[in-house]
Amino acid sequence: MSAEPIMEMVMTEQDPIDLLIAFEEASVAPIRPEYVEGTVIVPPQPNHEHNHGAFKLAVQFFTAGHDLAGVGNGFRGAHKDGSTMALVIPDFYILRRRPTELDEAYRKAHKSWYPIDMIALVGEVTSTNHAIDTGAKLATYAAVGIPVYVLVNRHAGTVHCYTDPVVPGEDPTEAYYDTDTKVDLGDALPLPAPYPTLDTAPFLEADI
Repeated sequence: MSAEPIMEMVMTEQDPIDLLIAFEEASVAPIRPEYVEGTVIVPPQPNHEHNHGAFKLAVQFFTAGHDLAGVGNGFRGAHKDGSTMALVIPDFYILRRRPTELDEAYRKAHKSWYPIDMIALVGEVTSTNHAIDTGAKLATYAAVGIPVYVLVNRHAGTVHCYTDPVVPGEDPTEAYYDTDTKVDLGDALPLPAPYPTLDTAPFLEADI
């Protein structure tokens, strides 16, 4: 992909959810902006190789019996004071539970964003915005305590399974994962139980 993500620092008291709605309404083309570390991110439209590979990974989870694997939903992470920390739309994920009435009420109250604590495993596939997935999003996922982060880094030609999230202080941007299981793109990636080993071969022919 040749397009670059659009990023804009937010210096406002406006709720980030309303700010993303304003971005969507102002755009001529359909966009799905996200909000991470105080920055609005408008990712480039993913190409076929990106979506094909992400879908193949999600199918592997379904085949292994994880019927709460999914794509497409947005999730909200909150600070301790309840304010919005992050608004993300992962490339794929596995939920801890089917959405409950409380989850749906949360989604309605927060204008289509589910609570991020629903996620048991989260996955991203890099495009031209690889620095976001390897930096700000990694810290965000660790900060909110998602146990497993699977990252397909097409830029570096590696695939990672991050586990054991650590938040060393009060600043969520300093959060990280203590364990990084890494393989070359195309190799099998072992995941912690109860998840399957992932075949990453679908990305070998991806246009990075």
